[in-house]
Amino acid sequence: MNNKIKVLIIDDSAAIRRLLTDILNRHEQIQVVGAAADALVARRMIKQLNPDVLTLDIEMPRMDGLAFLEKLMRLRPMPVVMISTLTEKGAQATMRALELGAVDFLHKPRQDAETSLQEYFYDLARKIKIASQSKVACLADRHQPAGPDSSQINKVARLGCKTRIKMIAIGASTGGTEAISHILSAMPADMPPILITQHIPPEFSRAFAQRLNRNYAPGVHEAEDGQQIKPGHVYIAPGGYHLKIKNIKDQYFCHVYQGQRVNRHCPSVEVMFKSVLDNIGGSIISVMLTGMGKDGAAAMQEIYNAGGRTIAQDEASSVVWGMPGAAVKLGCVEKVAALNDISRQIIAMCRQDACPSIGSLAKKAAI
Repeated sequence: MNNKIKVLIIDDSAAIRRLLTDILNRHEQIQVVGAAADALVARRMIKQLNPDVLTLDIEMPRMDGLAFLEKLMRLRPMPVVMISTLTEKGAQATMRALELGAVDFLHKPRQDAETSLQEYFYDLARKIKIASQSKVACLADRHQPAGPDSSQINKVARLGCKTRIKMIAIGASTGGTEAISHILSAMPADMPPILITQHIPPEFSRAFAQRLNRNYAPGVHEAEDGQQIKPGHVYIAPGGYHLKIKNIKDQYFCHVYQGQRVNRHCPSVEVMFKSVLDNIGGSIISVMLTGMGKDGAAAMQEIYNAGGRTIAQDEASSVVWGMPGAAVKLGCVEKVAALNDISRQIIAMCRQDACPSIGSLAKKAAI
């Protein structure tokens, strides 16, 4: 019985199709069942071969990858990993592909060195395996309106109080880019500063921050070393760089640096969570979103033990319930919430921890 993950490659370059086929067929759990030069050929092959995962190029003849992806996710949703060019245009198109429902993405392979191909083999195979386990229904659901409670928050609501929460830290991986976008779209502008570590390659983090910045005020930044952290603003760890914070005379600044991978990742959620805790203590909210692995779970437990507030995305709304599930298993999650409810939970926690009395009165009333 063949239990291998069946992959269909869609790319207009014959050389790339051959290279991807060779790379993936090396893996004992993966089998390339076909390769198509354009989307129209791919459409027929999907019906014939019933693949588990697609790899999809963006720039193709007859129908580009984004148009094909949009039709596919509407008519026959299935896991898709985008294979993108390392250009600004390619990065922006990749962010759009994730918005349309792609599970993940990777740059096109380089043939310049065996070491780079070995690393590419590992990354691509890992993404294919994760995609095969992902819940495509969540990718489709995330494009639905957030609901009456959260969809209007950014337009009409403010915290309206001074909270003891000094910072919000969010960690995510597979499926996280759109989950983060969803959450920020429902955040009031007077929130405490938000730090985000999303597992993302260096070439794509700037495009991610720019896309979020178009929809969130006061602003979303790809974090820069030495940049001052201000209330209401969002700071995203650059791909390939860890994000920490520094406390200088009770003002906070980003510390961005290249370092060893932690839990196989740079940037690492573990590094960011631990730094926020070390500098601020329990006056923080940490949020763990969809993603494979357990990066950040141990640091979230430390935050919880120090009196910080903790939220994890629930399994039903996660594309992959690895990172949030790991935190839940450690018993360090105060609130497990669906994606559509996480913004409301963050706002509620800020208000519960408000000074002087919104939160304290509510807690006293509950006792």
